Amino acid sequence: MESKGVAAADRVRAVRALARASSVLERASSELSLAHYRVLAAISSGSARASRIADRLAVGKPTISAAVDSLERRGLLERLAVADDQRASTLRLTPEGERLLRQVEVEMTARLDDLCGRVPDSGRLLESLVWLGEAIDARMAERHAACRDAGR
Repeated sequence: MESKGVAAADRVRAVRALARASSVLERASSELSLAHYRVLAAISSGSARASRIADRLAVGKPTISAAVDSLERRGLLERLAVADDQRASTLRLTPEGERLLRQVEVEMTARLDDLCGRVPDSGRLLESLVWLGEAIDARMAERHAACRDAGR
């Protein structure tokens, strides 16, 4: 099956390019893994509970719990009690976590800028990556809505 006129071989090349791009981003910082970056970025973007972060990042709750524990030990985030739910906690970046997140994003952006300088139309590439992010968000929203509807 072809997707909007794109040959299967080109779609495979695109998948492989995305996998390699994640490796490039991972190597941008020696201080933070890509998995830990994703958790800090999710908290910074407003996802404050571990269960919501697990949903947003499409990973299991044990994976998020381990990442949160590690990041908390490093002093990059803190857990705050939720007044109306004794079992839940809200996650917040510490000043050090905010500083490291900004630093890593500068490093990752520099890697992205380098790659963009190697393609014929960097603006189109960046626009497409933003579209990809929006498509991922839309897919996740649809998935959450389907789960809520199934739970009724």
